[in-house]
Amino acid sequence: SMAGWRVGMVAGRAEWIRAILSFKSNMDTGMFYPIQAAAETALSLGREWFDELNAIYYRRERQAYALLDALGCRYRPRQAGLFVWAELPEGYEGDSFSFSDEVLEQCDVFLTPGGIFGSEGNGYVRITLCCPEELLKRATDNVVARYRR
Repeated sequence: SMAGWRVGMVAGRAEWIRAILSFKSNMDTGMFYPIQAAAETALSLGREWFDELNAIYYRRERQAYALLDALGCRYRPRQAGLFVWAELPEGYEGDSFSFSDEVLEQCDVFLTPGGIFGSEGNGYVRITLCCPEELLKRATDNVVARYRR
């Protein structure tokens, strides 16, 4: 995972590519070469590597769901990306910041308060899937053992 770094490609008719390149040249000056080389290597890996990576993220996602269930948060299963977003528990009277602080203080577990992304995120928290499954399991165990509303 290289969160924050983007790589992509485009294929199409020559005139469309020229238009895209014209626009793109006004937006940035190119991508850091080591990221391009890493992407090239990653894209040349066999299907098995991607299947195993998907299985790892699937297990992490399931563990994140268990953590959110223990907190009473509602979420939409099978979200795309490296995070799981969840609504604050029904009836919770604070905002995402106070909820995140409460969980951190009681359980030593940090949830990203959605409010840091703007007012529309204030009723939500976010869990990363970019940490080992064992860490998510330990966080879940802490919540189950310690969290009190």
